[in-house]
Amino acid sequence: MHNNPFSEITPEILRLTNLCTKNGAIDPSLYGKYDVKRGLRDINGKGVLAGLTEIAEVRSYTIVDSEMIPCEGKLFYRGVDVEEIVGGFIREKRFGFEETAYLLLFGELPDKDELASFQKLLGEYRSLPTSFVRDIIMKAPSSDMMNTLARSVLTLYSYDDRADDISIPNVLRQCLQLTALFPLLSVYGYQTYRHYHDGQSLFIHTPDPNLSTAENILHLLRPDSRYSELEAKILDVALVLHAEHGGGNNSTFTTHVVSSSGTDTYSAIAAAIGSLKGPKHGGANIKVVRMFEDMKAVLTDWEDEDQVRAYLKALLHKEAFDHAGLIYGMGHAVYSLSDPRANVFKKFVKSLSEEKGLDKEFKLYSLVERLAPEVIAEERRIYKGVSANVDFYSGFVYRMLDLPLELYTPIFAIARIAGWSAHRIEELINAGKIIRPAYKSVASHKEYIPLDER
Repeated sequence: MHNNPFSEITPEILRLTNLCTKNGAIDPSLYGKYDVKRGLRDINGKGVLAGLTEIAEVRSYTIVDSEMIPCEGKLFYRGVDVEEIVGGFIREKRFGFEETAYLLLFGELPDKDELASFQKLLGEYRSLPTSFVRDIIMKAPSSDMMNTLARSVLTLYSYDDRADDISIPNVLRQCLQLTALFPLLSVYGYQTYRHYHDGQSLFIHTPDPNLSTAENILHLLRPDSRYSELEAKILDVALVLHAEHGGGNNSTFTTHVVSSSGTDTYSAIAAAIGSLKGPKHGGANIKVVRMFEDMKAVLTDWEDEDQVRAYLKALLHKEAFDHAGLIYGMGHAVYSLSDPRANVFKKFVKSLSEEKGLDKEFKLYSLVERLAPEVIAEERRIYKGVSANVDFYSGFVYRMLDLPLELYTPIFAIARIAGWSAHRIEELINAGKIIRPAYKSVASHKEYIPLDER
């Protein structure tokens, strides 16, 4: 029960809500009548073409004799297969997020000197304005780190003497600074919240400019700043896999839409953060973790296929977990046969589960990954294949890394700021028109009635 009058839903609000609901509902049949692509997607899940990009390509099908044939999913960053990118820096025993950010922003892979210079630049930018932590982050701490992150980004506008300058050099400078600062803003926001709301000790570590982004996250988060090499490498892989996913995903499209209006970088990125916060977008891996926690509590034998299958059917019938009728982590708006990010992740998840002594949990995840498509095919009419997506394993990875749930989506943002930045710059370089799709009015016309006659 809320006692805060600021948060109270009064009887008058409920009355007005009924008016909103009564006069706001649109007849679903009208969407078919006017051929409206709800969610800007057709019945097969193919997106409505809204723009062109050179930054990333998401491939889920091939064209054979004018027919779309589903294929194993592929993700390309500036034309380079993301699986090859990950394989490359893993073989060379180094971190890859900074190299990936460089590729996304500048369109080509850096050589050794260019990469070293870029890493040095990010390290130099990884410092907040004087007293920013005390005056901004520690004031009115929020229970949601994405709101804290958005507020911090918007406040940085006030510290920038060239905040409204949308020339490419200035926007690039702003984007690089935000890329460097996102780990600090996210982790410091979490540390502040757990101190003021949970009574925990407050740790504000200074970032190390010589560490990678993944290493700095663990360094800033953990009280003793200690982490294993495998932990840092797997978090780095997670950042690479989440760094970009084409122009059509909700938060990146938001970046394009807001940037097309000519607004400042801080406003555009804050808008993207607001989009990513949504549970249908960035918050999905939290749902996966919570679903598995419920599953583990309900099942008496995690290796019993019949029990697991029955639980999955109960999920679809809205009889288990949150009664939403969904198996979280399964299926994707674009991919059908496979999500390449999930395929990459799974190889590292097994190693980490062995290091953490969580082999049993990994086997359960693998069993659900195998059985869920079968159960969904039996219970639902589907228009394309269903496979595990990146959220299926990322939540498990974050839990094994002892990352708090509150930071799952901010870590997504720490990675995706690279893609958002590249897309914002691409939008500004090409100086397109303001993005303004059409909405058809289906309201009937009415006469204005004088106040005394209503």
